[in-house]
Amino acid sequence: MLRRNIRLRREYLYRKSLEGKERLLYEKKRKIREAVQEGKSIPTELRNEEAALRREIDLEDENTAVPRTHIDDEYANATERDPKILITTSRNPSAPLTQFAKELSIVFPNTQRMNRGGQVISEIIDTCRAHDFTDVILVHEHRGVPDGLIISHLPLGPTAYFGLFNVVARHDIKDRKGIGTIPEVYPHLILDNFSTKLGQRTANILKHLLPMPKPDTKRIITFSNQSDYISFRHHIYEKHGGPKSIELKELGPRFELRLYQIKLGTVDQDTAQTEWVIRPYMRTARKQKFLGD
Repeated sequence: MLRRNIRLRREYLYRKSLEGKERLLYEKKRKIREAVQEGKSIPTELRNEEAALRREIDLEDENTAVPRTHIDDEYANATERDPKILITTSRNPSAPLTQFAKELSIVFPNTQRMNRGGQVISEIIDTCRAHDFTDVILVHEHRGVPDGLIISHLPLGPTAYFGLFNVVARHDIKDRKGIGTIPEVYPHLILDNFSTKLGQRTANILKHLLPMPKPDTKRIITFSNQSDYISFRHHIYEKHGGPKSIELKELGPRFELRLYQIKLGTVDQDTAQTEWVIRPYMRTARKQKFLGD
């Protein structure tokens, strides 16, 4: 199993190293297509390669015309089966952190919660790979307050690191009378204001934590971005008579996420390449937004 994981990782890194060359070739083909469609002359720098590029263009279809990326490899099988998630905590978790991890395991379908104990991260990741888990979520705390969340996609990555803010547990939410237990139906997912390239990348990581719901489900999970803080909300709605009489009830928990790093690998790989990280000088640019408008 270890040799197989090393081989898969090596193949993944090799394919990623080819992305720059494929992107350059794609841009050359795009310029030739546009010149032919608009009846313009071929750009001077491409005339020596025109014949070879045109032969490649003639052999392409809608699937091969667009270059593949490492994201295609990471989530290549995501639509073939439902996510299977493991949630665990840092060592010696406090009661609030244990309760928060328990609530997360109820919120996300097909999730198992594990007591960390003395296990190291590499052992947890190896066990999850052997049992076909798709994601591992690690929750951290500071003095009894949950303050960090790591989402690591298996088997190749990526791993997203979030700061955790304003955590409110289910039993602390006001006006929660009469809601009872959380339904186990697959929820609808709402992703709001992830308009930038990094925002779409973040939304892609978050949406693959949830399976496809049935059309008639009344459970909703929302990730809404505002000023790079992602608000998580969990609701259920009920209809009373006509279409305008809909009652929305919050199930909880609720919290905010702040992305600060994405790595191209799993959480146990210390040498994994950093795809994006927030830098100290970025915090001075108050008007700059990374995830959306």
